[in-house]
Amino acid sequence: MGFPEKKNFTVAEYLDFERNATEKHEYFQGEIIPLHRNEDSFNGIKAMSGASFEHNEISANCIFELKTKLKGNPCRTYGIDFKVNIPNISLFTYPDVSIYCKEPQTIDSEKDAATNPTVIIEILSKSTRNYDLGGKFLLYKQIETLKEYILIDSEAIKVIKYSKNDDNSWLMTEMNSLKEYLKLNSVKVELQLVDIYDNVKFL
Repeated sequence: MGFPEKKNFTVAEYLDFERNATEKHEYFQGEIIPLHRNEDSFNGIKAMSGASFEHNEISANCIFELKTKLKGNPCRTYGIDFKVNIPNISLFTYPDVSIYCKEPQTIDSEKDAATNPTVIIEILSKSTRNYDLGGKFLLYKQIETLKEYILIDSEAIKVIKYSKNDDNSWLMTEMNSLKEYLKLNSVKVELQLVDIYDNVKFL
């Protein structure tokens, strides 16, 4: 399916297009944003380029570790194929990893997008770094159920955790050593950075 020329889409039109597309697209306030393009930007949101080897390794490591550690726990881990929807700002996006500790509140019978993640993990790359650190976090803050937002660098050993406080402020913690642990307090899980970065080599 080719990319549509229309500029202002309804949610229903986006979902119909996306579910028949061969590549992933985000949706923000009427605009459809290709995930795998470098050159375009819509409403300040830069489309993501193809993921690197390091990006894919980190994503796979996180999902494996979380699936293992959350076994028997009601919290569920999903990869990039599961969309997050923020209805009040009309956003559909694809987090690298998301965790749901209550039954995912899916938007329709297709069950491929949900509104109530507990944890979102994004893996930083050259094309997404500024968006993930800035504009995307502002959008994710609109999710009432979100307790922790994690940013994992794919070009250096660096993990940033934002934790939501009771007063809705956010506390930042940064980790830079393979010996350190990423503590996801909302799901009662710890991931050591050496496992997150397993098989990842930096030049």
